[in-house]
Amino acid sequence: MTSKPAMRRRGRVPPGPPGHQPEPHRNAVVECGWGRLIGGHTFQEPACIAAALLEERAGQRDIAFYVERPHVVVAQAPQQLFIDPSEAFRLQLSGYRPSRATRKGFTIRRLRTRADVAAVNALYRSRRMVPVDPMRVWGQRAERQIIYALAEDRASGEVIGVAMGIDHAEAFGDAQPGASLWALAVTPQASHPGVGEALTRYLAEHFQARGRLYMDVSVLHDNASAIALYEKLGFQHVQVFAVKRRNAINEPLFTGPQTDADAQLNPYARIIVDEARRRGIHVELLDAENGYFRLSLGGRGVVCRESLSELTTAIAMSRCADKRVTLRLLAEAGLKVPDQTTAGEPDDNAAFLKRHGAIVVKPVDGEQGKGISVNLTAADDVEAAIASAGQYCDRVLLEQYCAGEDLRILVIDHQVVAAAIRRPPVITGDGVCTVTELIEKQSRRRAAATGGESRIPLDAETQRCVAAQGFEMDAVLEPDARLTVRNTANLHTGGTIHDVTAALNPALRSAAQRASRALDIPVTGLDFLVPAVDGTDYVIIEANERPGLANHEPQPTAERFVDLLFPRTRIEEDPNE
Repeated sequence: MTSKPAMRRRGRVPPGPPGHQPEPHRNAVVECGWGRLIGGHTFQEPACIAAALLEERAGQRDIAFYVERPHVVVAQAPQQLFIDPSEAFRLQLSGYRPSRATRKGFTIRRLRTRADVAAVNALYRSRRMVPVDPMRVWGQRAERQIIYALAEDRASGEVIGVAMGIDHAEAFGDAQPGASLWALAVTPQASHPGVGEALTRYLAEHFQARGRLYMDVSVLHDNASAIALYEKLGFQHVQVFAVKRRNAINEPLFTGPQTDADAQLNPYARIIVDEARRRGIHVELLDAENGYFRLSLGGRGVVCRESLSELTTAIAMSRCADKRVTLRLLAEAGLKVPDQTTAGEPDDNAAFLKRHGAIVVKPVDGEQGKGISVNLTAADDVEAAIASAGQYCDRVLLEQYCAGEDLRILVIDHQVVAAAIRRPPVITGDGVCTVTELIEKQSRRRAAATGGESRIPLDAETQRCVAAQGFEMDAVLEPDARLTVRNTANLHTGGTIHDVTAALNPALRSAAQRASRALDIPVTGLDFLVPAVDGTDYVIIEANERPGLANHEPQPTAERFVDLLFPRTRIEEDPNE
């Protein structure tokens, strides 16, 4: 069966242009880096499609698309194959009109360097998608059948989005040539709206210029936000089916819907529960809403609350909870920490401020950035911040303010697993919206990207930060103007996180591991302030006994945590990867 009669029989593709027609391919398979796209319409027999899917390589995700009789394909290997629960949408390029909207803060370009490939993989891992084979993608960069479009932040140069397009005339030899869009991903840290739309439009306009008739996309049936985007751009639903192989990557697609308890898990508990289930470890959800679960294997059971487990003693917890004790123990271990004192009478507080010029106010026992005020230089602001911190703990600390990058280092079993720079929330002006409106929009994007875990509070600290830069909350920012709206980089108050594990200086790695041993804690997130992640200077300001492992993807944080709890289930890494 060739592509031409199959497409005509379904009535989904308009007649092609006159003139030379490409020779239709037989049994066409496209190597995509993350797996293979199997052109179901180029195969004559369902059994041959099934055989191709069963050749899937470990760690890859193959997709058989344009399958006319998916039930017959699955019947060839019902224990190994399943019909993908995705919907297909089509954009007719003959009637497509490019957008005239100007992109704010980012550009769209083609993949150019090996560093681009690494950035694409980091982005895919952060979205829990299958990474690509770097050598294969780099080797395909000049081929016409595949195109990668990248979104790049103008200010930082960071790759914040990616999409891959496939030209069907080149890949399948379709007589009525179209194209398709695959593997669209936008970083959860992106502060710019419209990145996904811009990537989709870029590929649509590229294929339109090549004379292609349509562009298809496959999207999971319950991905409402993606479906809304495609429908907004003019995509229409089409009856196209896909078949995939049952594997660990696809498991959520063929094991049925989650239970009500599973749906209550936050991202920090879910990443651990998912990893445990992949290893065959039994999971009992004790209090899903608050992140409590028990992991059991054989005769061993461990109760956890997210990354806090029974292996962390009450003594270790108390050392992290009381920030005074934390810094004293670290200082005694020869590690660098800032000067600190307990808030007292206004005159004493003013004297501490005068000694250091700028200070930080924080509750003695607190988490998630609540009650923290940073870089205070006026005595009145210090007293106001002490009152605010007092709402979270009756004991308040004054701490020497140390400028630098906010670096979180995650240590599991006294080994550094991940490191990331945390940056405060920043809004970008559009010449229309007020500061308050931009904060609300950015807060909604952060909440959507983090499962509701990250939002920017419209509180006194945000107002103080904005006012310190000479702006009112009802001011309208000029287009592309950037404004930091909080001084703290905590993720729960809208901050963003950027992986720097590979760039971490060995001196910082050593300091983090020494700190975990000084606190005698098996899992901790240490907060450093550093001039540069590849330098040796630092101060340690806090230790978190329940760090969010999901914040550090693509690093193998959940894997190392489960290794700690159940070392015999450890999956050895491939030395060739």
